[in-house]
Amino acid sequence: MSNALEITAATVDPALLDLPWEIPLEQWPSDILAALPRGLSRHVVRFVHLSDRVIAVKEIGEVVAHHEYALLRDLSRLEAPSVLPTAVITGRHDRRGEELAAVLVTEHLQFSLPYRALFSKHMTPDTATRLIDALAVLLVRLHLLGFYWGDVSLSNTLFRRDAGSFSAYLVDAETGELHPTGLTRGQREYDVDLARTNIIGELMDLQAGSYFPADEDPVEVGDRIRTRYTDLWRELTEEEYIEAGQRWRVQARIQRLNDLGFNVGELRMTSDLDGERIVIQPKVVDAGHHHRRLMRLTGLDVEEQQAQRMLNDLQTYRAITGQDDRPLEIVAHEWMRNVFEPVIEAIPPQLAAKLEPGQVFHEFLEHRWFRALEAGHDLPTDEVIRSYVESVLPTKRDEALLLDPGPLDTAEFTSLMAVEDPAELDGMLGHADAQSDPDVTQDAGSWAQEAPAPKMRFVPGLGLLPVVE
Repeated sequence: MSNALEITAATVDPALLDLPWEIPLEQWPSDILAALPRGLSRHVVRFVHLSDRVIAVKEIGEVVAHHEYALLRDLSRLEAPSVLPTAVITGRHDRRGEELAAVLVTEHLQFSLPYRALFSKHMTPDTATRLIDALAVLLVRLHLLGFYWGDVSLSNTLFRRDAGSFSAYLVDAETGELHPTGLTRGQREYDVDLARTNIIGELMDLQAGSYFPADEDPVEVGDRIRTRYTDLWRELTEEEYIEAGQRWRVQARIQRLNDLGFNVGELRMTSDLDGERIVIQPKVVDAGHHHRRLMRLTGLDVEEQQAQRMLNDLQTYRAITGQDDRPLEIVAHEWMRNVFEPVIEAIPPQLAAKLEPGQVFHEFLEHRWFRALEAGHDLPTDEVIRSYVESVLPTKRDEALLLDPGPLDTAEFTSLMAVEDPAELDGMLGHADAQSDPDVTQDAGSWAQEAPAPKMRFVPGLGLLPVVE
Protein backbone atom coordinates (compact mmCIF):
# COMPACT_ATOMS: atom_id res chain seq x y z
CA MET A 1 0.00 0.00 0.00
CA SER A 2 1.34 3.44 -0.94
CA ASN A 3 1.87 5.93 1.87
CA ALA A 4 2.07 8.88 -0.51
CA LEU A 5 0.17 12.00 0.47
CA GLU A 6 -2.30 13.08 -2.20
CA ILE A 7 -3.51 16.66 -2.52
CA THR A 8 -6.44 17.64 -4.71
CA ALA A 9 -6.51 21.40 -5.30
CA ALA A 10 -6.82 23.93 -8.10
CA THR A 11 -3.68 25.67 -6.82
CA VAL A 12 -1.46 24.40 -4.01
CA ASP A 13 0.24 26.66 -1.50
CA PRO A 14 3.65 25.00 -0.87
CA ALA A 15 3.22 25.80 2.82
CA LEU A 16 0.37 23.28 2.87
CA LEU A 17 2.96 20.50 2.57
CA ASP A 18 4.69 21.64 5.77
CA LEU A 19 1.69 20.97 8.01
CA PRO A 20 1.89 17.86 10.26
CA TRP A 21 -0.41 15.60 8.25
CA GLU A 22 1.10 12.54 9.94
CA ILE A 23 -0.50 13.62 13.25
CA PRO A 24 -4.24 13.22 14.03
CA LEU A 25 -5.86 16.64 13.73
CA GLU A 26 -6.98 16.79 17.37
CA GLN A 27 -3.30 16.45 18.41
CA TRP A 28 -1.89 19.23 16.23
CA PRO A 29 0.51 21.56 18.10
CA SER A 30 -0.95 24.79 19.41
CA ASP A 31 1.72 26.99 17.82
CA ILE A 32 0.18 26.57 14.35
CA LEU A 33 -3.45 26.89 15.46
CA ALA A 34 -5.55 30.05 15.34
CA ALA A 35 -7.72 30.58 18.41
CA LEU A 36 -11.05 30.88 16.66
CA PRO A 37 -14.49 29.77 17.85
CA ARG A 38 -15.91 26.58 16.40
CA GLY A 39 -19.56 25.69 16.25
CA LEU A 40 -20.89 22.26 17.11
CA SER A 41 -19.58 19.72 14.61
CA ARG A 42 -19.66 15.99 14.03
CA HIS A 43 -16.01 16.13 12.98
CA VAL A 44 -12.68 17.31 14.34
CA VAL A 45 -12.12 20.85 13.04
CA ARG A 46 -9.10 23.11 13.56
CA PHE A 47 -8.23 26.60 12.33
CA VAL A 48 -4.64 26.81 11.18
CA HIS A 49 -2.24 29.57 10.21
CA LEU A 50 -1.02 29.09 6.64
CA SER A 51 1.25 31.67 5.02
CA ASP A 52 -0.53 35.00 5.60
CA ARG A 53 -4.03 33.62 6.11
CA VAL A 54 -6.10 31.19 8.18
CA ILE A 55 -7.57 27.94 6.87
CA ALA A 56 -10.14 25.56 8.33
CA VAL A 57 -9.12 21.89 8.38
CA LYS A 58 -11.77 19.20 8.89
CA GLU A 59 -11.15 15.46 9.25
CA ILE A 60 -13.74 13.57 7.26
CA GLY A 61 -14.20 10.46 5.13
CA GLU A 62 -12.43 10.49 1.77
CA VAL A 63 -15.54 10.11 -0.39
CA VAL A 64 -17.43 12.79 1.51
CA ALA A 65 -14.40 15.11 1.41
CA HIS A 66 -14.19 14.94 -2.38
CA HIS A 67 -17.97 15.36 -2.65
CA GLU A 68 -18.00 18.45 -0.46
CA TYR A 69 -14.93 19.92 -2.18
CA ALA A 70 -16.55 19.56 -5.61
CA LEU A 71 -19.83 21.05 -4.36
CA LEU A 72 -18.12 24.04 -2.78
CA ARG A 73 -16.22 24.67 -6.02
CA ASP A 74 -19.48 24.55 -7.97
CA LEU A 75 -21.13 26.93 -5.52
CA SER A 76 -18.17 29.28 -5.80
CA ARG A 77 -18.49 29.33 -9.59
CA LEU A 78 -22.19 30.11 -9.17
CA GLU A 79 -21.26 32.97 -6.79
CA ALA A 80 -23.22 31.41 -3.94
CA PRO A 81 -22.51 32.67 -0.39
CA SER A 82 -20.31 29.85 0.87
CA VAL A 83 -16.82 29.17 2.15
CA LEU A 84 -14.13 28.65 -0.49
CA PRO A 85 -12.58 25.17 -0.80
CA THR A 86 -8.79 24.94 -0.80
CA ALA A 87 -7.90 21.26 -1.01
CA VAL A 88 -8.67 17.64 -0.17
CA ILE A 89 -5.79 15.70 1.36
CA THR A 90 -5.82 11.91 1.38
CA GLY A 91 -3.25 9.17 1.90
CA ARG A 92 -2.45 10.33 5.43
CA HIS A 93 -0.63 7.90 7.73
CA ASP A 94 0.86 8.30 11.17
CA ARG A 95 4.48 7.50 11.97
CA ARG A 96 3.55 3.86 12.63
CA GLY A 97 1.94 3.55 9.21
CA GLU A 98 -1.63 3.59 10.52
CA GLU A 99 -4.11 5.23 8.16
CA LEU A 100 -5.54 8.61 9.15
CA ALA A 101 -8.76 10.22 7.96
CA ALA A 102 -8.81 12.44 4.91
CA VAL A 103 -9.19 16.19 5.44
CA LEU A 104 -11.06 18.96 3.68
CA VAL A 105 -9.35 22.36 3.73
CA THR A 106 -11.34 25.57 3.25
CA GLU A 107 -10.51 29.25 3.54
CA HIS A 108 -11.52 30.90 6.80
CA LEU A 109 -14.19 33.51 6.09
CA GLN A 110 -12.77 36.72 7.56
CA PHE A 111 -15.03 38.81 9.78
CA SER A 112 -17.49 35.93 10.06
CA LEU A 113 -19.06 34.73 13.29
CA PRO A 114 -20.70 31.45 14.34
CA TYR A 115 -24.16 32.10 15.69
CA ARG A 116 -23.16 31.28 19.28
CA ALA A 117 -20.67 34.14 19.27
CA LEU A 118 -23.62 36.52 18.89
CA PHE A 119 -25.46 35.38 22.02
CA SER A 120 -24.70 36.37 25.58
CA LYS A 121 -26.44 36.51 28.94
CA HIS A 122 -28.02 39.80 27.87
CA MET A 123 -28.87 39.38 24.21
CA THR A 124 -31.11 41.88 22.46
CA PRO A 125 -34.42 40.20 21.55
CA ASP A 126 -34.13 40.64 17.80
CA THR A 127 -30.71 39.03 17.33
CA ALA A 128 -32.21 35.59 16.73
CA THR A 129 -34.78 36.92 14.27
CA ARG A 130 -32.11 38.77 12.28
CA LEU A 131 -30.01 35.61 12.09
CA ILE A 132 -33.04 33.62 10.94
CA ASP A 133 -33.87 36.27 8.34
CA ALA A 134 -30.32 36.01 7.00
CA LEU A 135 -30.54 32.21 6.91
CA ALA A 136 -33.86 32.45 5.02
CA VAL A 137 -32.24 34.66 2.37
CA LEU A 138 -29.32 32.22 2.09
CA LEU A 139 -31.67 29.26 1.71
CA VAL A 140 -33.68 31.02 -1.01
CA ARG A 141 -30.48 31.93 -2.88
CA LEU A 142 -29.23 28.35 -2.74
CA HIS A 143 -32.58 26.93 -3.84
CA LEU A 144 -32.71 29.34 -6.79
CA LEU A 145 -29.37 27.86 -7.88
CA GLY A 146 -30.77 24.33 -7.61
CA PHE A 147 -28.81 23.48 -4.45
CA TYR A 148 -30.43 21.11 -1.96
CA TRP A 149 -28.68 21.51 1.39
CA GLY A 150 -30.00 18.57 3.38
CA ASP A 151 -28.57 19.79 6.71
CA VAL A 152 -29.78 23.35 7.24
CA SER A 153 -29.01 24.82 10.65
CA LEU A 154 -27.51 27.84 12.34
CA SER A 155 -24.55 25.63 13.25
CA ASN A 156 -23.74 25.01 9.58
CA THR A 157 -23.82 28.71 8.78
CA LEU A 158 -21.45 31.61 9.33
CA PHE A 159 -22.68 35.18 9.69
CA ARG A 160 -21.16 38.50 8.72
CA ARG A 161 -22.44 41.82 9.92
CA ASP A 162 -24.22 43.62 7.09
CA ALA A 163 -25.16 47.16 8.12
CA GLY A 164 -27.97 46.60 10.67
CA SER A 165 -28.53 43.03 9.53
CA PHE A 166 -26.49 39.89 8.89
CA SER A 167 -25.41 38.05 5.77
CA ALA A 168 -25.29 34.26 5.96
CA TYR A 169 -22.78 31.88 4.37
CA LEU A 170 -22.97 28.12 3.92
CA VAL A 171 -20.08 26.44 5.72
CA ASP A 172 -20.97 22.72 5.54
CA ALA A 173 -22.07 21.03 2.29
CA GLU A 174 -21.54 17.37 3.19
CA THR A 175 -25.14 16.41 2.49
CA GLY A 176 -25.69 18.86 -0.35
CA GLU A 177 -26.77 18.14 -3.92
CA LEU A 178 -26.73 20.42 -6.94
CA HIS A 179 -29.60 19.97 -9.40
CA PRO A 180 -29.06 22.02 -12.60
CA THR A 181 -32.72 21.65 -13.58
CA GLY A 182 -33.91 23.02 -10.23
CA LEU A 183 -35.40 21.61 -7.05
CA THR A 184 -38.80 20.04 -6.57
CA ARG A 185 -41.21 21.60 -4.13
CA GLY A 186 -40.71 18.60 -1.85
CA GLN A 187 -36.94 19.11 -1.74
CA ARG A 188 -37.33 22.77 -0.90
CA GLU A 189 -39.93 22.12 1.79
CA TYR A 190 -37.77 19.41 3.36
CA ASP A 191 -34.89 21.88 3.67
CA VAL A 192 -37.20 24.47 5.24
CA ASP A 193 -38.74 21.98 7.69
CA LEU A 194 -35.30 20.71 8.68
CA ALA A 195 -34.10 24.28 9.19
CA ARG A 196 -37.08 24.96 11.47
CA THR A 197 -36.47 21.80 13.53
CA ASN A 198 -32.75 22.47 13.93
CA ILE A 199 -33.19 26.15 14.75
CA ILE A 200 -35.73 25.37 17.47
CA GLY A 201 -33.35 22.82 18.99
CA GLU A 202 -30.40 25.21 18.82
CA LEU A 203 -32.40 27.97 20.50
CA MET A 204 -33.59 25.55 23.20
CA ASP A 205 -29.96 24.66 23.86
CA LEU A 206 -29.10 28.35 24.20
CA GLN A 207 -32.13 28.96 26.40
CA ALA A 208 -31.10 26.15 28.73
CA GLY A 209 -27.80 27.97 29.22
CA SER A 210 -29.55 31.32 29.77
CA TYR A 211 -28.19 32.59 26.48
CA PHE A 212 -31.66 32.99 24.98
CA PRO A 213 -34.37 34.94 26.85
CA ALA A 214 -36.46 32.68 29.07
CA ASP A 215 -39.66 34.52 28.11
CA GLU A 216 -39.10 33.91 24.38
CA ASP A 217 -40.62 30.81 22.76
CA PRO A 218 -37.98 28.98 20.65
CA VAL A 219 -40.75 27.30 18.65
CA GLU A 220 -42.35 30.61 17.75
CA VAL A 221 -38.99 32.13 16.80
CA GLY A 222 -38.02 29.01 14.84
CA ASP A 223 -41.28 29.18 12.88
CA ARG A 224 -40.03 32.47 11.43
CA ILE A 225 -37.70 30.65 9.02
CA ARG A 226 -40.70 29.14 7.22
CA THR A 227 -42.61 32.44 7.07
CA ARG A 228 -39.62 34.45 5.84
CA TYR A 229 -38.62 31.81 3.30
CA THR A 230 -42.16 31.47 1.93
CA ASP A 231 -42.67 35.22 1.60
CA LEU A 232 -39.35 35.76 -0.16
CA TRP A 233 -39.74 32.75 -2.47
CA ARG A 234 -43.23 33.89 -3.44
CA GLU A 235 -42.04 37.43 -4.24
CA LEU A 236 -39.17 36.12 -6.35
CA THR A 237 -40.95 33.40 -8.30
CA GLU A 238 -44.74 33.55 -8.35
CA GLU A 239 -46.93 34.72 -11.22
CA GLU A 240 -48.67 38.09 -10.96
CA TYR A 241 -51.75 39.09 -12.94
CA ILE A 242 -52.09 42.71 -14.02
CA GLU A 243 -54.60 44.57 -16.13
CA ALA A 244 -53.51 45.51 -19.65
CA GLY A 245 -53.66 49.19 -18.73
CA GLN A 246 -51.43 48.76 -15.68
CA ARG A 247 -48.13 48.01 -17.35
CA TRP A 248 -46.38 50.23 -14.82
CA ARG A 249 -46.82 47.34 -12.40
CA VAL A 250 -44.22 45.39 -14.38
CA GLN A 251 -41.57 47.93 -13.41
CA ALA A 252 -42.99 48.03 -9.89
CA ARG A 253 -42.45 44.27 -9.56
CA ILE A 254 -38.87 44.62 -10.78
CA GLN A 255 -38.28 47.49 -8.36
CA ARG A 256 -39.58 45.41 -5.42
CA LEU A 257 -37.12 42.66 -6.31
CA ASN A 258 -34.30 45.21 -6.59
CA ASP A 259 -35.21 46.56 -3.15
CA LEU A 260 -34.91 43.02 -1.80
CA GLY A 261 -31.42 42.85 -3.31
CA PHE A 262 -32.16 40.80 -6.43
CA ASN A 263 -31.62 41.53 -10.12
CA VAL A 264 -34.15 40.28 -12.67
CA GLY A 265 -32.26 38.77 -15.58
CA GLU A 266 -35.34 37.49 -17.39
CA LEU A 267 -39.06 38.17 -17.04
CA ARG A 268 -41.78 36.05 -18.66
CA MET A 269 -44.85 37.97 -19.84
CA THR A 270 -47.95 36.43 -21.42
CA SER A 271 -51.40 37.83 -22.13
CA ASP A 272 -54.76 36.10 -22.01
CA LEU A 273 -56.83 35.47 -25.16
CA ASP A 274 -58.69 38.78 -25.13
CA GLY A 275 -55.59 40.75 -24.17
CA GLU A 276 -57.17 42.25 -21.06
CA ARG A 277 -54.76 40.72 -18.56
CA ILE A 278 -51.02 40.09 -18.54
CA VAL A 279 -49.24 37.45 -16.50
CA ILE A 280 -45.72 38.33 -15.38
CA GLN A 281 -43.28 35.97 -13.69
CA PRO A 282 -39.55 36.41 -12.95
CA LYS A 283 -37.59 33.58 -14.58
CA VAL A 284 -33.95 34.46 -13.91
CA VAL A 285 -33.29 36.16 -10.58
CA ASP A 286 -29.79 36.94 -9.28
CA ALA A 287 -28.95 38.09 -5.77
CA GLY A 288 -26.64 41.01 -5.07
CA HIS A 289 -28.36 43.92 -6.85
CA HIS A 290 -26.90 46.68 -4.65
CA HIS A 291 -23.59 44.86 -4.30
CA ARG A 292 -23.13 44.70 -8.06
CA ARG A 293 -24.18 48.30 -8.61
CA LEU A 294 -21.76 49.64 -5.99
CA MET A 295 -18.99 47.42 -7.36
CA ARG A 296 -19.60 48.82 -10.83
CA LEU A 297 -19.51 52.42 -9.59
CA THR A 298 -16.69 52.27 -7.04
CA GLY A 299 -14.97 48.89 -7.14
CA LEU A 300 -15.93 48.29 -3.49
CA ASP A 301 -16.72 44.67 -2.60
CA VAL A 302 -19.05 44.77 0.41
CA GLU A 303 -22.16 43.00 1.70
CA GLU A 304 -25.60 43.68 0.20
CA GLN A 305 -27.09 45.88 2.94
CA GLN A 306 -23.82 47.75 3.35
CA ALA A 307 -23.84 48.42 -0.39
CA GLN A 308 -27.41 49.73 -0.24
CA ARG A 309 -26.47 52.08 2.61
CA MET A 310 -23.44 53.35 0.67
CA LEU A 311 -25.48 53.91 -2.49
CA ASN A 312 -27.97 55.94 -0.46
CA ASP A 313 -25.15 58.05 0.95
CA LEU A 314 -23.71 58.47 -2.54
CA GLN A 315 -27.07 59.75 -3.81
CA THR A 316 -27.31 62.12 -0.83
CA TYR A 317 -23.80 63.41 -1.52
CA ARG A 318 -24.74 63.95 -5.16
CA ALA A 319 -27.77 66.01 -4.14
CA ILE A 320 -26.18 68.19 -1.44
CA THR A 321 -23.20 69.00 -3.68
CA GLY A 322 -25.51 70.07 -6.50
CA GLN A 323 -24.34 67.43 -8.96
CA ASP A 324 -27.66 65.92 -10.04
CA ASP A 325 -26.82 66.60 -13.68
CA ARG A 326 -23.41 64.88 -13.55
CA PRO A 327 -23.04 61.15 -14.36
CA LEU A 328 -23.22 59.06 -11.19
CA GLU A 329 -19.96 57.31 -12.15
CA ILE A 330 -18.08 60.62 -11.89
CA VAL A 331 -19.77 61.60 -8.64
CA ALA A 332 -18.93 58.16 -7.23
CA HIS A 333 -15.19 58.76 -7.70
CA GLU A 334 -15.50 62.09 -5.89
CA TRP A 335 -17.55 60.49 -3.09
CA MET A 336 -14.88 57.83 -2.67
CA ARG A 337 -12.15 60.46 -2.41
CA ASN A 338 -14.00 62.89 -0.14
CA VAL A 339 -16.18 60.64 2.02
CA PHE A 340 -15.37 56.92 2.05
CA GLU A 341 -11.58 56.90 1.85
CA PRO A 342 -10.99 59.47 4.64
CA VAL A 343 -13.01 57.28 7.03
CA ILE A 344 -11.11 54.09 6.22
CA GLU A 345 -7.70 55.79 6.12
CA ALA A 346 -8.31 57.25 9.59
CA ILE A 347 -8.41 53.78 11.18
CA PRO A 348 -5.12 53.14 13.00
CA PRO A 349 -3.43 49.78 12.28
CA GLN A 350 -4.13 48.46 15.77
CA LEU A 351 -7.89 48.84 15.17
CA ALA A 352 -8.00 47.55 11.59
CA ALA A 353 -9.14 44.06 12.66
CA LYS A 354 -12.19 45.31 14.56
CA LEU A 355 -14.66 45.33 11.66
CA GLU A 356 -14.49 45.02 7.90
CA PRO A 357 -14.37 48.36 6.02
CA GLY A 358 -17.96 48.17 4.78
CA GLN A 359 -19.27 47.73 8.32
CA VAL A 360 -16.97 50.47 9.64
CA PHE A 361 -18.41 52.91 7.12
CA HIS A 362 -21.98 51.91 7.98
CA GLU A 363 -21.28 52.54 11.66
CA PHE A 364 -19.60 55.84 10.81
CA LEU A 365 -22.82 56.92 9.03
CA GLU A 366 -24.81 55.93 12.12
CA HIS A 367 -22.41 57.86 14.34
CA ARG A 368 -22.56 60.91 12.05
CA TRP A 369 -26.35 60.92 12.28
CA PHE A 370 -26.41 60.64 16.08
CA ARG A 371 -23.77 63.35 16.50
CA ALA A 372 -25.72 65.70 14.22
CA LEU A 373 -28.91 64.92 16.16
CA GLU A 374 -27.19 65.79 19.44
CA ALA A 375 -25.69 68.99 18.06
CA GLY A 376 -28.78 70.06 16.15
CA HIS A 377 -26.77 70.59 12.97
CA ASP A 378 -24.34 68.79 10.66
CA LEU A 379 -20.76 68.47 11.89
CA PRO A 380 -17.53 68.57 9.88
CA THR A 381 -16.62 65.15 8.51
CA ASP A 382 -13.13 65.24 10.06
CA GLU A 383 -14.62 65.85 13.51
CA VAL A 384 -17.08 62.96 13.17
CA ILE A 385 -14.35 60.61 11.90
CA ARG A 386 -12.12 61.49 14.85
CA SER A 387 -15.00 60.99 17.28
CA TYR A 388 -15.89 57.59 15.82
CA VAL A 389 -12.31 56.31 15.75
CA GLU A 390 -11.57 57.50 19.29
CA SER A 391 -14.82 56.70 21.10
CA VAL A 392 -16.69 53.99 19.19
CA LEU A 393 -14.38 51.75 17.17
CA PRO A 394 -12.09 50.82 20.11
CA THR A 395 -15.09 49.30 21.93
CA LYS A 396 -15.66 46.75 19.17
CA ARG A 397 -14.25 43.25 19.36
CA ASP A 398 -11.77 42.09 16.73
CA GLU A 399 -13.93 40.30 14.19
CA ALA A 400 -11.28 39.69 11.53
CA LEU A 401 -10.25 36.65 13.58
CA LEU A 402 -12.44 37.31 16.66
CA LEU A 403 -9.50 36.32 18.83
CA ASP A 404 -5.82 37.15 18.62
CA PRO A 405 -3.74 34.04 17.83
CA GLY A 406 -2.27 32.62 20.99
CA PRO A 407 -0.65 29.52 22.44
CA LEU A 408 -3.99 27.99 23.40
CA ASP A 409 -5.75 25.26 21.48
CA THR A 410 -8.43 26.28 19.04
CA ALA A 411 -11.49 27.46 20.91
CA GLU A 412 -14.49 25.16 20.96
CA PHE A 413 -18.12 25.93 21.67
CA THR A 414 -19.37 23.29 24.07
CA SER A 415 -22.97 23.10 25.17
CA LEU A 416 -23.76 26.10 27.32
CA MET A 417 -26.09 24.02 29.47
CA ALA A 418 -23.07 22.76 31.39
CA VAL A 419 -21.97 26.22 32.55
CA GLU A 420 -23.90 27.14 35.68
CA ASP A 421 -21.54 29.53 37.49
CA PRO A 422 -22.15 33.16 36.37
CA ALA A 423 -18.54 34.00 37.11
CA GLU A 424 -17.43 31.26 34.76
CA LEU A 425 -19.75 32.59 32.07
CA ASP A 426 -18.27 36.05 32.53
CA GLY A 427 -14.83 34.52 32.16
CA MET A 428 -15.84 32.89 28.89
CA LEU A 429 -17.54 35.98 27.52
CA GLY A 430 -15.33 38.81 28.74
CA HIS A 431 -16.78 42.30 29.22
CA ALA A 432 -17.77 45.18 26.98
CA ASP A 433 -19.58 48.45 27.24
CA ALA A 434 -23.33 48.04 26.75
CA GLN A 435 -23.26 50.36 23.75
CA SER A 436 -20.32 48.71 22.01
CA ASP A 437 -22.35 46.04 20.25
CA PRO A 438 -25.94 46.15 19.00
CA ASP A 439 -26.51 42.47 19.73
CA VAL A 440 -24.92 41.78 23.10
CA THR A 441 -24.08 43.67 26.24
CA GLN A 442 -21.16 41.43 27.05
CA ASP A 443 -18.46 40.77 24.49
CA ALA A 444 -18.13 37.16 23.29
CA GLY A 445 -14.46 37.41 24.07
CA SER A 446 -12.06 34.72 25.12
CA TRP A 447 -13.63 31.56 23.79
CA ALA A 448 -10.27 29.84 24.07
CA GLN A 449 -11.15 28.68 27.58
CA GLU A 450 -12.69 25.24 27.62
CA ALA A 451 -16.01 24.87 29.42
CA PRO A 452 -16.71 21.79 31.52
CA ALA A 453 -17.87 18.73 29.63
CA PRO A 454 -21.54 19.16 28.71
CA LYS A 455 -24.19 16.95 30.18
CA MET A 456 -26.42 17.46 27.14
CA ARG A 457 -25.67 18.50 23.59
CA PHE A 458 -27.86 19.58 20.70
CA VAL A 459 -27.00 17.77 17.48
CA PRO A 460 -28.61 19.29 14.34
CA GLY A 461 -31.19 16.88 13.01
CA LEU A 462 -31.21 14.82 16.22
CA GLY A 463 -32.02 17.30 18.97
CA LEU A 464 -30.74 17.33 22.57
CA LEU A 465 -28.75 14.20 23.31
CA PRO A 466 -27.05 13.12 26.55
CA VAL A 467 -23.29 12.85 26.52
CA VAL A 468 -22.09 9.54 27.91
CA GLU A 469 -19.16 10.12 30.25
